[in-house]
Amino acid sequence: MPTAYRPVVYTKCSPAVYSPNTRWSRPFVSMAAMRLVVIGGGILGTAHALAAIDRGHEVVQLEREPEARGATVRNFGLVWVSGRSAAELELTLRSRQLWEEIGGRIPGVGFRPAGSITLIRTHAELAVAEAAAAGPTAGARGFELLEPERVSAINPALRGKYLAGLHCSTDAAVESRQALPAVRAYLAATGRYTFHPSTEARSVTDTGSGAVVVDDLGRRHEADLVLHCPGAAHTGLTRELVGAIPVRRVRLQMMQTAPLGEPLTTAIADGDSFRYYPGFAGAELDALNREQSQSATAAEHKMQLLCVQRLHGGLTIGDTHEYAEPFAFDVDEAPYEHLTAVTEELLGRELPQVIRRWAGVYSQSVDPDTIVTRAKADEHVWVVTGPGGRGMTLGPAIGAETADLLNL
Repeated sequence: MPTAYRPVVYTKCSPAVYSPNTRWSRPFVSMAAMRLVVIGGGILGTAHALAAIDRGHEVVQLEREPEARGATVRNFGLVWVSGRSAAELELTLRSRQLWEEIGGRIPGVGFRPAGSITLIRTHAELAVAEAAAAGPTAGARGFELLEPERVSAINPALRGKYLAGLHCSTDAAVESRQALPAVRAYLAATGRYTFHPSTEARSVTDTGSGAVVVDDLGRRHEADLVLHCPGAAHTGLTRELVGAIPVRRVRLQMMQTAPLGEPLTTAIADGDSFRYYPGFAGAELDALNREQSQSATAAEHKMQLLCVQRLHGGLTIGDTHEYAEPFAFDVDEAPYEHLTAVTEELLGRELPQVIRRWAGVYSQSVDPDTIVTRAKADEHVWVVTGPGGRGMTLGPAIGAETADLLNL
């Protein structure tokens, strides 16, 4: 029977600091190849599969949909270094390096080290950017505060209205809708990986020497270790395995345009993004928040502008933050009008036609200092979830870290 609480290990925003209520048991060593079953086909599940395959193990991965359809594909594809807190910067830079390595061996991932520019429109935002560019981690992030002329030299598509731009040269992007199929094709070519789409795991039983997963077709998948990466599915099998864990769900709205017709050479953000990233915390951000310079729509929907150009030329633009459930099943038009207006102001031109709009839901650890929540169900069964909006950025590093912690 599931209990209301199982031991949980948190990856905090400092290396090797974990909850004192449990210790990592390390029964797994990489002296011999192991068989893992990974439940969940999103970025975390696939990152764990890749980490295990890279260490010489065999992986069976189950995904209840024909393809991942959750937050993994409903995001910007950004590898976002700029806003991460100083305490989590080391892990973020590790993940950035891993993404570059993955992109080198799997071109279909679409990795590109394009960087980003956060465009400043008010003096209060400028103060935040100046503090960030002068901060102790500015060099590691690749921060540089740019005059408008330098902004347009780096990204000629930015012909609109802004005071300055905070350039982050370490930010990067991948193609979120094609990255996972490309990684799976790479894994399959090793001969040690099997992917079962449209397959739901119904039960997981620890056998003492391993675990058995039974799927909805009645098939048994025996494993030395099971890693359940459920994304935002906190009920069902997740609840059966570990009961209540300290995670919540967050909803967002985004959109996609037709091709821009010119290169957007970096990702872009607006000054409202400072409000949602811990790397910009400080007196200057406090003053910005007190100023309440956001529009009514941006404040109501807790909005920031992030924009990245896809390889096909269109722009992915977002987003909003909604924390109170139950979430609506439809999308509001006001945020899209706001995003369109801000993007057009920064570009100095009309946007191409919006061809897609969508909402997404991701899993976020409740403690803001917790990067990911790992909950131990049994000796050979773990649940890993809750990276929040950092899933695409940190997925490879989280998978590698789990492998390190479990001695895979």
